[in-house]
Amino acid sequence: MTEDKVIITHYRHVLGVPLDDRKAINSYAINSTEERPTSPFLRVPTPTPWAEEEPVASASLITMFWSLSVSSFPVGGMIASFFGGLLGDQLGRIKAMLVANILSLVGALLMGFSKLGPSHILIISGRGISGLYCGLISGLVPMYIGEIAPTTLRGAIGALHQLAIVTGILISQILGLDFILGNHELWHILLGLSAVPAVLQSLLLFFCPESPRYLYIKLDEEAKAKKSLKRLRGCDDVTKDITEMRKEREEASSEKKVSIIQLFTNSSYQQPILVALMLHMAQQFSGINGIFYYSTSIFQTAGISQPVYATIGVGVVNTVFTALSVFLVEKAGRRSLFLIGMSGMFVCAIFMSVGLVLLNKLAWMSYMSMTAIFLFVSFFEIGPGPIPWFMVAEFFSQGPRPAALAIAAFSNWTCNFIIALCFQYIADFCGPYVFFLFAGIVLAFTLFTFFKVPETKGKSFEEIAAEFQKKSASAKAPKAAVEMEFLGATETV
Repeated sequence: MTEDKVIITHYRHVLGVPLDDRKAINSYAINSTEERPTSPFLRVPTPTPWAEEEPVASASLITMFWSLSVSSFPVGGMIASFFGGLLGDQLGRIKAMLVANILSLVGALLMGFSKLGPSHILIISGRGISGLYCGLISGLVPMYIGEIAPTTLRGAIGALHQLAIVTGILISQILGLDFILGNHELWHILLGLSAVPAVLQSLLLFFCPESPRYLYIKLDEEAKAKKSLKRLRGCDDVTKDITEMRKEREEASSEKKVSIIQLFTNSSYQQPILVALMLHMAQQFSGINGIFYYSTSIFQTAGISQPVYATIGVGVVNTVFTALSVFLVEKAGRRSLFLIGMSGMFVCAIFMSVGLVLLNKLAWMSYMSMTAIFLFVSFFEIGPGPIPWFMVAEFFSQGPRPAALAIAAFSNWTCNFIIALCFQYIADFCGPYVFFLFAGIVLAFTLFTFFKVPETKGKSFEEIAAEFQKKSASAKAPKAAVEMEFLGATETV
């Protein structure tokens, strides 16, 4: 029995189920793992009436609370994503992450003790506060990593952020199994365990040096910046890093702090912020959430007796290929890996769609869909999964970086929320053809990447800015030529 059904059952109990229906609840809890739908197109788990006497209002109330439980997390992320850069500038990167961890602990405690109080209220509040934490940290961590990593390892270290995320997802999938914590007795402990990584990170942050770029460029404390760099690099000669930061500080002093509005109105920032937003949109609108959503039911349709283990297998593939991207990103390059990942996802989405369309006609098509799922996830984690987060930090210098990371994180969370809100309606409308739609979206983003996204591997912030100017100039040149040709034609008439 999955933990979502366990929580829904608990909501029913908390909101008041007639005593005569307790037997039906127990039957629901026992049989829920046996009643498997045959269609791979499942609906979001919604409470089903367990007795004829149950008022319709009760079922709709449970549905509402469950929807709020699911959606409060991305809403919290959307709100807080705007403040990550601001908090990082005011307190410093390390102190800002420590403050953010307080939210994580509060959210975890609310969910961990939810069984003792009004569970639905505590879970919704806890997930909302945890969402605020994730919104802050999704901007702070890439910012810190981008600022402390040496140029030659910036991509590999940046990909570790995504590796930590997918490893956490895999661990939660395993702990959520019925016989571990995903049952009626222990589900609240599973929710409260999110406090563990928050405590661990808080302890480890005391051993982490502050960002030398923040110390040197923002606070003008060169001695502290050098001390921090020596700890990070493990050597006394940090002249090269200081020289690069000095150039960046000179630019930052001329551009000052850049607001979100200026990112879109200043011509020098328009191209990089557009690319940053498109990379994050590509990540969320690629269909990856749909893959995770449908994976269990597709495995189930294929005749696998325990589809939950196959879904965990997808989580393992997710983790393994994210780890692989850590080693590949500095060799193959960011742009190349992103293109390889998106192209592979496009092909996999086509095969998955064909498999789903012909599922009822040819039994072996389900296995083609299963294979496509594993490959889709593999290609996602090679490129589109980890790369957008740290590439945005590489696109911008110290002045506009906080605002750029804030708007990029907001874009990611907003797209996440839109997918969560609309995906079921799209799936109901398109049926088994839904991944043809995502294949088209992936193809569009692949073409955009090919023509607009520069390679940032091994390049300084100045060199990356020059790449954007070059692409912007090359895009304007044909337009100018067409305009001149048009003007010339009108003059001869």
